[in-house]
Amino acid sequence: MKALVVDDEPLARRELRRMLDAFPSVQVVGEAGNVDEARARIEELSPDVVFLDIQMPGGTGFDLLTQLDRVPRIVFTTAYDQYAVKAFDVNALDYLLKPIETERLATTLRKVLAAASADVATPNAPLEQLFIRDGPRCWFVPLREVSVFTSEGNYVRLLWGKERPLLGRSLAALEMKLDPRRFFRANRSQIVNLDFIGQVEPGVGGRLHVQMRDGPEIEVSRRQARLFRARATVG
Repeated sequence: MKALVVDDEPLARRELRRMLDAFPSVQVVGEAGNVDEARARIEELSPDVVFLDIQMPGGTGFDLLTQLDRVPRIVFTTAYDQYAVKAFDVNALDYLLKPIETERLATTLRKVLAAASADVATPNAPLEQLFIRDGPRCWFVPLREVSVFTSEGNYVRLLWGKERPLLGRSLAALEMKLDPRRFFRANRSQIVNLDFIGQVEPGVGGRLHVQMRDGPEIEVSRRQARLFRARATVG
C-alpha cells in the first residue's frame, strides 16, 4: 500500500515515516511540505493513502482536497482537537492526534487496509466521491447519493439529501468524470441521477418532465428527451 506523508514540519514527516517503516504492508512513496507540493505528488505518485496535516502555511489540508478530482484515502494528522472534530464531520477515514502513538497508528492502518481491500480502484473509472468545501462546512460526498447537479455559472449546486453544497467547477467539466450509466444530462444546466427518478411524463414539444423522488421536477430538453427515450427502450 503506497502512502504519502504531508506535513509542513520536516521533523514530523521524518518521525511518521520512521513509525510507518515498522509496518511492512506500507510503502512511503514520498512526502510534501505544503499544498502545492502535495497536489503534485498525489498526481505523480497516485498514493493509496495520504497522511495529511491540516494546518500548513499557504493553505490547509482542506484546501488541498478541494483541488483534487480523485481523492485518495485520507488520514488527517493534527495537533488541534477542533480540527480533529472537523475531520470527522467530513468523514475522513481516520485522524491521528499529534504526537502520534504507535498503537493508535496501528489501529488506523488496519482501517486503511480494510478500506483498500473493500474496493479496488480501476484506472479511468468514473468519480465515486468528491470533497466539497462550501463556506465553513466540508464534506466527502458520495456521488451515488446526489440526485441532481445544477449549473450556477462556473459552479455546480448539488442536491444531496438535505444538503445543497456548491462545487467550484463547471457542469461540463464534472459531466466528463461522472458515470454515464448512472447520470444523465437532462438539459443545458442540469444532470440527474437516474436512480432518483420517480416518474416521467411527456411535456410540450417533445420534452419530458422528470419528477425526482426527493422533490424537484426537472425538464428534459427535446434533444435529450430523444436520447432518454432511446436509452429507456434499450434498457
